[in-house]
Amino acid sequence: SVPADASNPESVVVSVLNVSAVLGSQAVLPCKSHRMVWTQDRLNDRQRVVHWDVHSSYYGDNKMERLCDMYSAGDQRVYSSYNRGRILMPDNAFVEGNFSLVIKGVAESDEGTYSCNLHHHYCHLYETEKIQLIITKKGEDVREYWDGEKPVLVALEGSTVTLPCVNRNHIWTERHSEEEQQVVHWDRQPPGVPHDRADRLIDLYASGERRSYGPLFVRQKMNVTGSAFALGDFSLRISQLESADEGTYSCHLHHHYCGLHERRIYRVFVTEPAREKKVVNLTTPNIAPATNLFSFPLPSDPNVVRGHNVINVIIPESRMHFFQQLGYILATLLLFIVLLIIVVLVTRKRRQRGYEYNVKKYGEKDVNLKEFTVDTTDLTPHKSEDIRLDYKNNILKEKAEQARSFPAKNIDLDKGNNDFLP
Repeated sequence: SVPADASNPESVVVSVLNVSAVLGSQAVLPCKSHRMVWTQDRLNDRQRVVHWDVHSSYYGDNKMERLCDMYSAGDQRVYSSYNRGRILMPDNAFVEGNFSLVIKGVAESDEGTYSCNLHHHYCHLYETEKIQLIITKKGEDVREYWDGEKPVLVALEGSTVTLPCVNRNHIWTERHSEEEQQVVHWDRQPPGVPHDRADRLIDLYASGERRSYGPLFVRQKMNVTGSAFALGDFSLRISQLESADEGTYSCHLHHHYCGLHERRIYRVFVTEPAREKKVVNLTTPNIAPATNLFSFPLPSDPNVVRGHNVINVIIPESRMHFFQQLGYILATLLLFIVLLIIVVLVTRKRRQRGYEYNVKKYGEKDVNLKEFTVDTTDLTPHKSEDIRLDYKNNILKEKAEQARSFPAKNIDLDKGNNDFLP
């Protein structure tokens, strides 16, 4: 594919339109501009013209008067016989871009607001400049100034005055080959593709040249009318719409001669066709047993001839979808209930067991204190006193407590040994 033209990134976006069409139908993307209509110059370049007008209230009628005009390929024309020979424009105005008006021997009747009007009929351009002329009889009052809206020129009566009007834009001073500088092209951006990577679809030139890009089936289904430049209608027609035709389309209008650079954007969406409702025709030739199906009374005369009655039954298509959604909801609810039951059972089991601690002693026997007799004769009474000591550790503390509870007994080790001595 050919990439989009990035030579005119400053194109002005004049419109953005969303187009929605049904799958398989034809879509028309409207792109029209009267400024792009190409009319070959058969009038010797009489498409550029300048004319001077004056708005004067000297005679009390406050009227607008056409003074003179000139075409780019013709002579200038002065409308009033009084002004012939005393007002004029340069003969090379459309070459130099100087459209100033010269007035010889100005009089009080020349006072007023003058307008220099430039018209380019081919490019549909219209420009106007206004100048106010005031006549004075004193030389010291001659001057030029700006009143906030237009220039004001104060001239001495009987002198020669030049009212300036200069525009050197190339469209007023040069003749170009318009058909070579007038081009229209269409681009397409698939979803997610930026504008600078869009695909070129069609190029159209005012000279009659046409270029189409892309596969053959794309060129066959996308086209612009052959009389586009004659009508100013560059609308793109897309036949047999498909889902792949969705995207953003751009119509670029470039008129290099007239300085026209416009872009129109279209976002195309392809929708599914509306499904027709299913209609079941039930023909009931014998309606006698089915009288209870109708809300209106049926004639009971058997001699009356009755035609066939047709009952239209509309079958909704969204019933299965409803049951499917309902099944999803019920399954989710059931799963939640099962999880809740499991959590409750586990919690109850843990509460029943509680916290159990088993202390087991290996290699030791249980001692029954009842089997031992304690001799208390050797125990000497003592006075229990609260002794406050600071101990470094628990072992020293335990030893001290034992000493307080059970005082040490004096044992004579030599007493038993003396019996065995000779």
